[in-house]
Amino acid sequence: MFESAKLEHRLDKAAFKSLEPGLRENLLNVQFQLIDQKRRSLLVLIHGPDGAGKGAVLNRLYEWLDVRKLETLTHDAPCRDDAGRPAMWSYWRGLPPFGEIGMMLGSWYHRPMCERALGKLGRSGFVSAMEDIRRFEAMLHAEGVSLLKIWLYLEPEEANRRLKALTQGAYQRPVVREWAELHGAKERQRLSLAAEDIARITSTDFAPWQVVPAGDDAYRDATIGSVLLEKLRAMTADGAGSPVHPTPSPTRVPNALPTFSILSTLDLSQKLEKDTYEEQIAHEQSRITRATRAPQFDDRGLILAFEGSDAAGKSSTIMRLRRALDPRRFRVYPIAAPTDEEQARPYLWRFWRHIPARGRVAIFDRSWYGRVLVERVEGLVTPEQWGRAYGEINDFEGQLAEAGYVVVKFWLAISQDEQMRRFAQRESIPYKRFKLTPEDWRNREKWPLYEAAVTEMVDRTSTRAAPWTLVEAEDKRFARVKVLRTVADRLEAALSE
Repeated sequence: MFESAKLEHRLDKAAFKSLEPGLRENLLNVQFQLIDQKRRSLLVLIHGPDGAGKGAVLNRLYEWLDVRKLETLTHDAPCRDDAGRPAMWSYWRGLPPFGEIGMMLGSWYHRPMCERALGKLGRSGFVSAMEDIRRFEAMLHAEGVSLLKIWLYLEPEEANRRLKALTQGAYQRPVVREWAELHGAKERQRLSLAAEDIARITSTDFAPWQVVPAGDDAYRDATIGSVLLEKLRAMTADGAGSPVHPTPSPTRVPNALPTFSILSTLDLSQKLEKDTYEEQIAHEQSRITRATRAPQFDDRGLILAFEGSDAAGKSSTIMRLRRALDPRRFRVYPIAAPTDEEQARPYLWRFWRHIPARGRVAIFDRSWYGRVLVERVEGLVTPEQWGRAYGEINDFEGQLAEAGYVVVKFWLAISQDEQMRRFAQRESIPYKRFKLTPEDWRNREKWPLYEAAVTEMVDRTSTRAAPWTLVEAEDKRFARVKVLRTVADRLEAALSE
């Protein structure tokens, strides 16, 4: 796979000195276009064996580009857990906004490559990890993040020789050690083979691997500057990379067949009397308190997503849930329209940044499902965007579950008549008027569209790892007990595994 990279590639100093000024000027010009357009961001993944010059490449690009819109994203010891959070959390957290460039050392490729080189990951598991990465990168590209993936090629023996030379002598230079876990020649050889597999499996039309011979510093740097220039030109070309959030026509419910609504199957007449409610709510709160204080929970985490009709009682239900939790170990995130900072990144970024450390709880009042609910119904995203979001959300929740988090999702359902009654009540109580907005009234007109969106959402994102719980919320007491009982059941089941 790397046959051409194994041949000798050299560029003499005079030739490099001649081409460098023009290359730098062109890079800066096209970077300024990227900054002005704010249409996409660029992640540059720099990989290669230790000793291939990753740090030198990084320093060269900092010399050539406008550093004010350039950021280094480093991930130390990616083979280990990052602050007790899911493996992908730190990568999401560091995504640059549109118009900027992130230089990444130690990307999502490191862990599977490291485990493959150490013999901890078999062939099938390695290929499966690469398929997950391909889907992740496809999502990033579709959401406005371009990728330039660079592998600095050196024969394992030569890379090891250079590494030793850099770390010995009177002046020991700082070295970017990406593969400190690998010690023997056999492991370094496995790493080289894993790199060839990765280049073959994960090279796509939108994010191919650029294999750069690293034997000669001048040739290496000139080549990387050239491929970076080509990538930036493609990103900033007229018409390239259409806007991330175009305004399409609103989604409409087809009229050819009667529209099925999963919400219509719920029995909204279910109720609890006050005495029974108080007894049961206290019992479920006690179960949740015990579960979240258990030593086993320190290796877990709890993520709750609340969706539902306007005025369905999400806030009051969350309030009862809060009373069962240690206030030092949980946080509620009310989700509104995205800020400018959030719009300048893929839509899942603002949720990834709030994923808590293990042993803690995050409660989302509205959630990442806005992409397939309000953004779909209001025509804020294209059918292609909300259509692919189902798979992206399933991957997101699957990664959380694999990292030990319990993901619990609720849809609180009420009838249109009950919603109207609650709206009128909010209008009549001064301290509740802030809960009612003109948008709430407007959303009532789109009730059938929301029912169709909810039905498809539940069908396509209720998984074994993160099932949906539909809550009959016409009676608030019944809804609160059902929610808390579901949380307690899921926690106890997870802690007993």
